[in-house]
Amino acid sequence: MKKLFNSAILFALLLVLAACGSSGSSGDGEDSDNLLASLKEKGSVTIGFANEKPYAYEEDGELKGAAVDIAKAVFKEMGIDKVEGQLSDFGQLIPGLNAGKFDVITAGMAITPDRCKNAAFAEPELQYGEGLVVKAGNPENLHSYKDIADHPDIKVAVMAGATENEFLIREGVSKDQIMSVPDIPASFSAVESGRAHATTATEMTIKMALESANNNNLEFVTDFEQPDIEGVPSYGAAAFRKDNEALKNAYNEALAKIKEDGTLIELAEKSGFTEEMNMVPEGITAENVCSGEEY
Repeated sequence: MKKLFNSAILFALLLVLAACGSSGSSGDGEDSDNLLASLKEKGSVTIGFANEKPYAYEEDGELKGAAVDIAKAVFKEMGIDKVEGQLSDFGQLIPGLNAGKFDVITAGMAITPDRCKNAAFAEPELQYGEGLVVKAGNPENLHSYKDIADHPDIKVAVMAGATENEFLIREGVSKDQIMSVPDIPASFSAVESGRAHATTATEMTIKMALESANNNNLEFVTDFEQPDIEGVPSYGAAAFRKDNEALKNAYNEALAKIKEDGTLIELAEKSGFTEEMNMVPEGITAENVCSGEEY
């Protein structure tokens, strides 16, 4: 009888635990609301970023960059004053987010339909095009992705997980022409050493990285021809776990405020962006980029 009684109690407890566990399993459920409340209560949020100027990077122990400055302003509007960073390789940002290593990605990451399958993007903050860096003098005479595609012996170094991998393939570049590297400095090293003939990334990223490197052996291609393909220009945004809709929605509300009062463009201009080139046109939303309508 005692065993029967104990079994009944155990069964009842399991039912209660199962009921509690299922209440926060979707969108605006308990888990999502609790995370937002928890971040507000402790007054800090952990962001995932990759060292990529001018979007997000670490310098002398300080988090900097347009995406970081925008995120700080948005979270401050939400009542969260402290932003802590967790450095990651770009290709590991979304896996790290979903593994719970950080609460949000703030890296100027482009919204793409494929990425939208694994992360919930906030509204776009900036738009941008592509750039190309080659050896000084541009010995291979490269001015577009098609130039790379037309010469099968050309190798191009690209950061793992970056949209440029897909853009190159769409322009006819073979997969075996693409060398995967963890970050921009590694891509510069590949070109300088002759292991690759070129490297590509978003225009502002690669241009500013080369200026910072002060490397006279490399050259930014000033007359680069932007690829006429889906996904260019790209739209960068913060990204959240899919079950954190409440946090994402609160972020979007605060983001709209700093867009409207001009704070966003002021912060972006500090990092070299311009209103004419990099502001997102009206009508472009995360939803229609994710759906492929604006990709």
